[in-house]
Amino acid sequence: MAHMDTPETQRANRRFMKRAMTVPLLDEKHEFELARRWKEERDEQALHELTRAYMRLVISLATRFRNYGLPYGDLIQEGNVGLMQAAARFEPERGVRFSTYASWWIRAAIQDYILRNWSIVRTGTTAAHKSLFFNLRRLRSLIANGTRQNLTEEDRIFIARRLGVGARDVEAIDARLMSGDRSLNAMVSDTSSAESTTEWQDLLPCERPLPEDEVMETHDSRQRAKWIEEALTTLNERELTIIRERRLRDEAVTLETLGNQLGISKERVRQIEHAALRKLRDALLSKVPDPQEAGLLA
Repeated sequence: MAHMDTPETQRANRRFMKRAMTVPLLDEKHEFELARRWKEERDEQALHELTRAYMRLVISLATRFRNYGLPYGDLIQEGNVGLMQAAARFEPERGVRFSTYASWWIRAAIQDYILRNWSIVRTGTTAAHKSLFFNLRRLRSLIANGTRQNLTEEDRIFIARRLGVGARDVEAIDARLMSGDRSLNAMVSDTSSAESTTEWQDLLPCERPLPEDEVMETHDSRQRAKWIEEALTTLNERELTIIRERRLRDEAVTLETLGNQLGISKERVRQIEHAALRKLRDALLSKVPDPQEAGLLA
């Protein structure tokens, strides 16, 4: 479903574009000097002047992708990300204008954003699929002067060969582009029937547990905690210390550390731990016929 900017957002976008267009363009010599200062000296003032001068380039490229139904301001922000990436990677000594180099990064950032957010259903993300996604409408307009609503098999083969993808890929992407996104808040029916008050989101299955399952799980958790607490009372003080430090902490204390604290060897700590675990198992077996099924033992 296409995004519609609010009047306030539209005014803010216009003010931003107006300010960006007032920034003077850079000549090649000054552009080179700014890029050099940023790369070699990390001069943030130079970076700021360089990127501000090419905000108009971001706006120009973002405008080309407005028909994908995403917020215009977001497209510009993603273009800014691409502009900053270009500034970080630009090598002025190669003799290429920054605007030429930055165009690729800005366009790539905007396209990646569109592919991530354009639909709930993910489209392809390979280079070939990206080319198909962003060129399909243009190639559609070349077929029968853009008057044909549905592509024929010959049309799909023509487009697939032009872009180096499969005909099935063309069919899948074309279906997505032509159908658009449906809002989950839209009504199921436009009639005056009972369904007219039902939204599509009302038909989605609920992934939460059933109330009775939640009650049973709470009850079982409390019962398990009670059984474990009672079983722990069968241990002596040293066994209880070792079990708590080794089994009841998020990060278990090492055998060596416990041995130093208790004044015994780490091998002796290991022996006491195993003996304590056997005592706990026997205590639980006396209370619960199958501790494993009850979730007490792995």
